[in-house]
Amino acid sequence: MKCHHCGSCENKVIESRDVADGEAIRRRRECLKCGHRFTTYERLERPSLVVVKRNGTRQLFSREKLLAGLQHACEKTPVTNLQLESFVAQVERALYERGEPEISSTDIGEMIMEGLPKLSEVAYVRFASVYRNFKDITSFEKELSRIRENRGETEKPASKTSAGK
Repeated sequence: MKCHHCGSCENKVIESRDVADGEAIRRRRECLKCGHRFTTYERLERPSLVVVKRNGTRQLFSREKLLAGLQHACEKTPVTNLQLESFVAQVERALYERGEPEISSTDIGEMIMEGLPKLSEVAYVRFASVYRNFKDITSFEKELSRIRENRGETEKPASKTSAGK
């Protein structure tokens, strides 16, 4: 592993730990030449998984792209990178467990829509607004109603306050 600071290949592992529910190993390394510390991740290499997009095009599955999209949805929420890594690992594991060489982007989106509310309802709504391609406020309200139903809430009428008593 090359030090990205000085380019030396001489380094030592300072710390190792499992991440993403045991799907990866995080290693802290120190360059023996310049002393710079950096982090590497080690993952099991799996066969290529092809994603079939809505328009029919195909591209290789990218966990980094999935993670980036979820990080964008989770901006300014209390969801940590560790939680996101774990969530992406669960989705990725489920995709590979299907044993199919191709999977539709719709299936991936539905898997995310199913699990994301447990992480953050705000992130879910952000992701859903792009994934479901809301055209107007009515479709947005329907999605919010669906969240309320899943939480077991019923819509409560807005409380009226009396002004000027």
